[in-house]
Order: sequence, then C-alpha cells, then structure tokens
Amino acid sequence: MASLQQCSRPGTARQVTIRRQRVVRVQAAGSTYGNNFRVTTFGESHGKGVGCVIDGVPPRLAITQEEIQFELDRRRPGQSIITTPRKEEDTCEILSGVFEGVTLGTPIAVLVRNKDQKSGDYSEMAVAYRPSHADATYDFKYGIRAVAGGGRSSARETIGRVAAGAIAKKLLKVVSGTEVRTVQQQHGTRLFDTQQLVARFV
Repeated sequence: MASLQQCSRPGTARQVTIRRQRVVRVQAAGSTYGNNFRVTTFGESHGKGVGCVIDGVPPRLAITQEEIQFELDRRRPGQSIITTPRKEEDTCEILSGVFEGVTLGTPIAVLVRNKDQKSGDYSEMAVAYRPSHADATYDFKYGIRAVAGGGRSSARETIGRVAAGAIAKKLLKVVSGTEVRTVQQQHGTRLFDTQQLVARFV
C-alpha cells in the first residue's frame, strides 16, 4: 500500500511514497515440549553437536554425567544390524545446571559432540529425496533442509530426548519411587528372545 503526503513547508509541495513492509510469518519447527518439565532439543546430524536444555528440574537432585551416559550408551549407533553403522562415542557433557553432582534448580544443558559425520556420503541426496524419510516433508514445509544427514530429521535428534529422559527417570524414582522398564520383542519380522528379560522385570 502507498499513501500520498504533502510537505508542510510553505510554498513547497512534493509527493512522498510510503511503502509498508510486508511481514512473512512461517511456522517454524517446534523443538520444545513439556510444561513443568520442559525440554528443548538442539543441533543437526552433521553439525558440531546435538543435545538438550532441560528446565523445571528441582534443586538438590543428585544426578551425574555417568547416569546420563549410561542411557546414551544404550542408544549409541553401530551396536546391532538394525541400527546405522555410523561410529559415534556419544560422550555427553553437562554444561550447566549441575554442581558437584547435584542440580541447582536452573536449566540443565547437555551436549554431545558429533565426530563421525561424513557429509560427502549424502551428496546425491541434494537432488533426490530418500524414500520413507523426512527429507521431502521438511523441504516442502520450510523450503530449506540440511541435506547432509537430514539435519534435525535425523535419528541423532533423539540424543537430546534420551539425555532428558535419563534425568526424568531419576527424578521419578526419587520423588515417587516410579521405575520405567521396557522390552523390545519384535522389529519388523524379526523376533527377539525376551523371556529372560521379562522374568527379571516381574
């Protein structure tokens, strides 16, 4: 829209065109979830690292880097035929919110640095979407995507969720004595012998 204004100085008159800037709003991908226990995950598959920020953890909760690392080791890739062969140590670092093994009641930041990213392996994905992956969906929705590794649509985004889950798991046990246990019995057509594991849980 343009409007015409007349200069107020005596004896002069001119046209001034005022252009209103168009504001384009695009709904960005949500990376924060939760209310009392809020988790924000960050990072891309082939970026410098991935992780999370957890807000809402009460002070004086005993939590160690080793407890978080235990859960991350369970999800680390390259441990079976049904996971990616990418070799990552997935060593976590607690950047804030914990002092001498006890929470401060402030946001807890956990970082895992990427080390085995090979962006060249994804060169053909710049011109072709991977079947059954989020490449096309992400590109169509936002008009941009991280070609190498899929960016935030990579499974490495789950590192932040696992790290946050380790803290939530400890909090639930301390506050209410609640324990969470799961067993995977089948993957596609592949069945697993889980009788011994189930017996341990009962």
